[in-house]
Amino acid sequence: MFPRTVFAKLGGVKLALLNLGLLAALTASAAVPDISFLQDSAVKYAATPELQGAACERLAIDRNGIVYVLTDKGLARLFGDTLALDRSYRPLAGKRPVDVAVGQGHLFYLFPDRLLSNDDAGKLLVPLPTGVFTHLGVADDGTILLYGSGKLAAVKNGEFKPMPGTFESLRGRIYPVGNEFYLLNGNAVDHWDGQDLGRFHAFEDVTALAFRGHEMLLGTRNGFYGMDLVSTQATFARQTVLPATHITCLLPTKAGLWVGTTGGAFHKTAEGSTDYYASQRWLADDEVVEMQPATGADVWILTRTGLNRIHFQLMTLAEKAAYFDRKVRERHIRYGFCAERHLFAPGDLANSEMIDSDNDGTWSEYYLASQAFRYAATGSEEARTNAWETFAAIQRLESINGLDGFPSRSFERRGFKVADPERWHPTKDGEWEWKGTTSSDEFIAHTFGCAVLYETAARTAAERDRIRGFYDKVMAHILRNDLKLVDVDGQPTQWGRWDPAYVNHYPHRIFDRRLNSAEIIAGLQFAFAITGKDLYRRKAADLMQQDGYLENIMSSMTNIAYTSGYSHQGAELGTDWNHSDDLLGFDAYWVLHRFAFNAQLQAQFDTAIRDHWEVERGERCPLWNFIYASTGAYNFDLNGALWTLRKFPLDLVDWTVHNSQRQDIHRLPPNFRERESVELLPPDERRIMRWNGNPFVLDGGNGGRSELAGDEFLLPYWMARYLKIIR
Repeated sequence: MFPRTVFAKLGGVKLALLNLGLLAALTASAAVPDISFLQDSAVKYAATPELQGAACERLAIDRNGIVYVLTDKGLARLFGDTLALDRSYRPLAGKRPVDVAVGQGHLFYLFPDRLLSNDDAGKLLVPLPTGVFTHLGVADDGTILLYGSGKLAAVKNGEFKPMPGTFESLRGRIYPVGNEFYLLNGNAVDHWDGQDLGRFHAFEDVTALAFRGHEMLLGTRNGFYGMDLVSTQATFARQTVLPATHITCLLPTKAGLWVGTTGGAFHKTAEGSTDYYASQRWLADDEVVEMQPATGADVWILTRTGLNRIHFQLMTLAEKAAYFDRKVRERHIRYGFCAERHLFAPGDLANSEMIDSDNDGTWSEYYLASQAFRYAATGSEEARTNAWETFAAIQRLESINGLDGFPSRSFERRGFKVADPERWHPTKDGEWEWKGTTSSDEFIAHTFGCAVLYETAARTAAERDRIRGFYDKVMAHILRNDLKLVDVDGQPTQWGRWDPAYVNHYPHRIFDRRLNSAEIIAGLQFAFAITGKDLYRRKAADLMQQDGYLENIMSSMTNIAYTSGYSHQGAELGTDWNHSDDLLGFDAYWVLHRFAFNAQLQAQFDTAIRDHWEVERGERCPLWNFIYASTGAYNFDLNGALWTLRKFPLDLVDWTVHNSQRQDIHRLPPNFRERESVELLPPDERRIMRWNGNPFVLDGGNGGRSELAGDEFLLPYWMARYLKIIR
């Protein structure tokens, strides 16, 4: 237990300020430079209305960089950012080639009755027997190989030379290699050396070929393998431990190997890692038809329904933060709240609206804190203005409802609410509605946000008075109502309770006992620090000493386990791990540690924070890591936090993703923590979520019907900058 003697009115604040200097010195020693990394993003090209519903078949890029796509509605090309039918040559407009290919940088067209090219002054025009040939390939020396209906022919120097006999049906493309060709026929690979066609290799279910030096890569319906073109010996065994195994195309590059499948694309990097690009976050659809290299590290990916490009750009975390800072201001500020958007059509941001959520106050406090940290780290007046604009919305949560000290969940103009309509109430003037049933989530988020704002961006006495006035009202309401939030009906809200009868009703095996104890002690500490009112200090002391709240906080997270038989107002507690509670816990830890009444108590909080972090370390969450680091800890997972920030996608639309079918992850049986795999997938391969989500869930999403703002990235990044972890 801690001594009852504490610092006087200003003493607690002085201790907190002394801690700031100490912690800055400790974390500065771990500071890392913000080096550039390759940030990937998706570019999905729109098509003109006449191509809507077209099936894409081939991708060809000529020496001028013009991108052509053969579809079942005709040959299209890219005009700027739009794919449209190519009417550049009037004699060819409206005519559909059966195949196209690029050779020596030139585009060749195969029509049912002729072969031609518009390059080299348009001299190549070879009449063909009608309806026979369906595939072509062009060798380095300009030789063209044609195949179709069991017939094979070569065109060299404009001369058509059919080959006698009937050949097996072609399965896929013709693959030129130097001045020779390889063809997929049934379950075999045939080789044409310029004179004769012969069997090169036989294997079941070969679906695609690619070439890397003297090595042939062979895709199958179940993985891919390699063989030497000279010795025909295997260069590596068939790889089947992959994100998807039905291979449709292969593209070797200097940076590794790109693999197209019926379940998206993935990149096997030269360093040995695998990056998976699937779902509409990355592609128009997951059936990859063909891939081609683009400029730099970029790759063109043609899927059955559209043209896509995976774009890579060198970016620092600071530049990424600037992107999200702009994004929030451009389309996510609603009355000062940081709001998500509802999309009326999947992924269509132009057809969307900002909506209220169950936790507008909570999410907005995290945005507020990010901007306060940004101001403290950079001196940006824009960031400071952003933070105070959001705080104005936070203040109105309390003033709009007429309940002294009760913070609403949200507010909206009358008649436009979206989430949980039964929880809303009209204002006295009838112009607005506010949302009740406020929970501990909002309380601890307000505690965290106000503490950060007070510490970093409250420059004047008037600004400190604004924070003090809001928070003192909230805490006074809670104390006046026996440690409960009391709603408009005069009853405590379901989850707004911190009284001993509620908290200590749960055994230590249920996290709510530890969490709610940490929340209310953090709140009382902060309230005492900014108001100097001794009733807050005394209440905290009583709760910790007489009601066991300090013991609750110190109870190890390793004790948390499946516990049945405990419910509250119909909700079962203890039967699963509530990942939202991890976020609430770390919110509380920031305030617990920084506003501890004395050094002895602070040391005990250090132990409790480390205990929770150890359990959560595997999630590689930057927020958990940086809050733990703020205690002066050296062993936080800096590399894991940076990995998550760098892998955090730029596209925050909630696309539906599927990973449970992957062969490259190890599934776990059902368990209390609801971890579905041994491996933690990077954020850009799983469902987009806030830090209160379970990152080990493999499938999820809402089909692209909503978009998060980006404060999820901004909060941990600017916290790290403030703590001088990243420089």
